Amino acid sequence: MNVDRMLNGLLKLAIAVAVLAGGAMAVLTVLDRTALDQQASERRALLARNAELNAAAIAPGSALACLDGGAGETIESACEKQVFADPQKAAAAVAYMSARLALLADAQAFMQTGGPGLGNAFAVSRRAVELDRFGIAAHVLATRDGCTAERCPAYAWLRDSGVLKANLKAQAFDTYVARYEAAWNKEPEKPTPIASAPAAPPAAIAGLPEQPTGIPVPSKYDFPSAASIPPVSIMNAEPPLPKEQGAKPGPPQASPEADNAVPVPPKRPQTQAVVPPPR
Repeated sequence: MNVDRMLNGLLKLAIAVAVLAGGAMAVLTVLDRTALDQQASERRALLARNAELNAAAIAPGSALACLDGGAGETIESACEKQVFADPQKAAAAVAYMSARLALLADAQAFMQTGGPGLGNAFAVSRRAVELDRFGIAAHVLATRDGCTAERCPAYAWLRDSGVLKANLKAQAFDTYVARYEAAWNKEPEKPTPIASAPAAPPAAIAGLPEQPTGIPVPSKYDFPSAASIPPVSIMNAEPPLPKEQGAKPGPPQASPEADNAVPVPPKRPQTQAVVPPPR
C-alpha cells in the first residue's frame, strides 16, 4: 500500500511538473511571438520613414536630393543656389537632414536590440551624413546633440566621419548662410512704371489746327476778347436768325387761285402738208 501511494504521489508530481512546463513553454512562445511582432512592426515603421524621406528628396521642384550627394561637383554647385535660395528652403534642408539623422539613430538602436539587420536599407541616409554637403548634418548634430569635432555619438554609425568632423570644426553651414544672407535681406526691385502718352491739347481734340505754345501771336491778328462775347444761357430760347441767313430757298408754292383754275390742255402740234418730191 505504501508503494502504491508513493507511486501515485510521484505520478501526480510528474503531471504537475509537465503542466507547469507546458504552461511555461506556452508563455515563452507567446512572448517570443509578441517580441517578433513588435520587431516586425518597428522594422516596418523604420522602412516607412525612410521611404517618405526618399520620396521628399525626389519630389518635383525639390532641392533636397542635392543633400544626398553623389551627383558630382558641377551639379552640386548648381544645387547650392537652390538650397540657399531663400531662408525657407534653407530651413527645409535643415529639417530634412535632422530627420535623416534621427532615422539613423533609431535604426542603430533597433539593430543593437537584436533586430534584423537594416544596414543596406539606410545606405542613402548614411551616405548623406558622411558626405555632409553644405555642413548641414554637422550643424544639426552641434545644435541638437552638442557634438564637437572631437566627440559625437554619431561617429559610431558612420564608416567615414572625416568630412563631418571637418565641418563641425569649420562651422561650414554658418559660412554658407553668411554668403547668402545679404541676398535674403535685399528688398525686391520695384517695377518701373510705364510712362503714359501725353494728353492731346483741346485744339487737336476738336479738329482745329493746334496753336504751338510758347510762340507769340503776331500783332496783325486781332482776336475778340471774352468780354465782347454775349453770355449765352441754355434756359432762354435761341434768338431767330436774320432773314438773309435764316431764309432758305424752297420749292414755289401754288396760290389758291391757281388751284381753282381749269387746266388748259396743251396745244396740238400742227401738221404740215408733205410736199411730194418733183418728178
